[in-house]
Amino acid sequence: MKHILENIDAVIFDMDGTLIDSMWIWPDIDQVYLEKYHLTQPENFHQDMEGKSYREVAQYFLDTFPTLKRTREEVMEEWTQMAYERYMTQVPLKKGAYEFICTMREAGIRTGIATSNGRKLVDDTLEALKISGLFDSVRTACEVESGKPAPDVYLLVARDIGADPERCLVFEDVPMGILAGKNAGMKVCAVEDDFSRPQEEKKRELADYYIRDYRDIINGTYEVLE
Repeated sequence: MKHILENIDAVIFDMDGTLIDSMWIWPDIDQVYLEKYHLTQPENFHQDMEGKSYREVAQYFLDTFPTLKRTREEVMEEWTQMAYERYMTQVPLKKGAYEFICTMREAGIRTGIATSNGRKLVDDTLEALKISGLFDSVRTACEVESGKPAPDVYLLVARDIGADPERCLVFEDVPMGILAGKNAGMKVCAVEDDFSRPQEEKKRELADYYIRDYRDIINGTYEVLE
C-alpha cells in the first residue's frame, strides 16, 4: 500500500474543522446575527456558504438579505467581534495535530494553511494556540480571486512554499474544501468533524484518504479510499 506521505513535499491544512475544532461556533453566531437583524434563514443556508471566503460569505449575506443595510466590511467586522473570544479561549487543536505538524517539520516536509476564515481570526488563533511559527505559509481565501472549491488559495500556498501541487497533501473537513484541493491537483485527506458528519459519504467519495484525527497517520490507521 502506498503510504500517505510517499512523494509528498508539503502538507497544507484548512483551519476550521480540520486543524482546529471550531466549526461549532458558527451556527450559533449565524443564529444570533439573523435574530439581531430579524432575518429568516433560507433553505440550504450553510451548504450555500460552504467553502466561500470570509469576504464571499459576507457578500452572500448582503445578496440574500437585501434589508441588511450594512457594508461587507461591517458584516465581517461584526462576525469577528462575535467569534473572537471563543476562538481565543474555547478552540482546541484537533487530536494529534501538534505532534503531526512537528513530525512533518522534523522530516523536512513544508507546512501551510489555506483557510476561508478572516485574517485577524486566523493570525490571533494561531498565536493563542502557540503554533504560528510552525507554518511556512498562512493564506486566507480573501487573498485570492475565488474561494473554495476554486483551487486558488491552495495554489497560492504551494507557490509560497515552493512545492509542486502534485507533491502536496491537503487536509480538509468539508466537500467544497476537498474539491478545492483536488482542483489544485493535490492529494486530499478528509478529516472527521462533527459539523460535517452528515456529509461523510460525500467526503469519502471525493478524497484520497480519511482520518478520524491525526493520530491515525502517526499510527498508520488512516483509510485509503478508492
